[in-house]
Amino acid sequence: MKIEEISINSKEYPKKLKNIYDPPSKLYVLGDKRLLHQKGISIVGARNATQYGREVAYKTSKELAENGINIISGLAIGIDTCAHLGAMQLESIMQDKIQQKLSKIGRTIAVLGSGINNIYPKENIQLAREIIKTGGCIISEYPLNAKPEKIHFPQRNRIISALSDGVLVVEASKTSGALITAEFALEQGKDVFAIPGDITKEQSKGCNELIKDGAILITSSQEILDIIN
Repeated sequence: MKIEEISINSKEYPKKLKNIYDPPSKLYVLGDKRLLHQKGISIVGARNATQYGREVAYKTSKELAENGINIISGLAIGIDTCAHLGAMQLESIMQDKIQQKLSKIGRTIAVLGSGINNIYPKENIQLAREIIKTGGCIISEYPLNAKPEKIHFPQRNRIISALSDGVLVVEASKTSGALITAEFALEQGKDVFAIPGDITKEQSKGCNELIKDGAILITSSQEILDIIN
C-alpha cells in the first residue's frame, strides 16, 4: 500500500484539521484516508496505565466502534494501544453487528510523532501493521523518515484532538501528555470527557482534576454516543 501526501490545499485534506490554529501544511497518510472525514472520538491516556485503565480504554473503544465511531489515538504504549486494539476487534464486532443490525463499523486512526517509515515506539510496529490490515489508517505531519523527536509528540496532539468530535482521557497523571490533548480540544471547541479514577493512584490525578475543572464525567460509552450523535 502506498503512502499518500495530502497538502492543505487539497480537497482530500480534512476540514476539521484545516480549521484549527497552525494546521499542518501537509499530511502523510497510509491506509483508508476517508476515515479522516468521518465521525471519531480520540481516546488518550497514560503510558504506564493501570489494569483498570487498560480495560476501560479497550471496552469503550470497542463499543464506540460497534456504533460506527472511529477511534483516534497516538500509537503509544498503555492507553493508546488499548484504544487501537479495542477498535480492531473486528470478528467480535461483526458478530455484534449482525445481532444488533448495526449499519457501520468504526476503524482506528493512529497519529504519529515520527515519520510513517519510522514507527515509534518500536514495540508497536506490529500494531501499526494490524491497523492498516483491519481498514484503519496511520498519519503524520512529519517527513517519512523523521525521527521521533520529543517536541513532536505535544505538537501531534493537536491533530489527535482536531480530527475528533470529542476527546476521552482515560487515565493521566498531572504531567501527562494526554492533558495537552485535552487542552487542544478545549481550544478547538471540542468536548472533553474523562473517566473518574482511584484517588490513591497517580494515573487518576489528571482525570479527576479535569472533571473538577468541567470535563464531562463518563462511566459508559453510551454517554459519549448520546452527546456526539
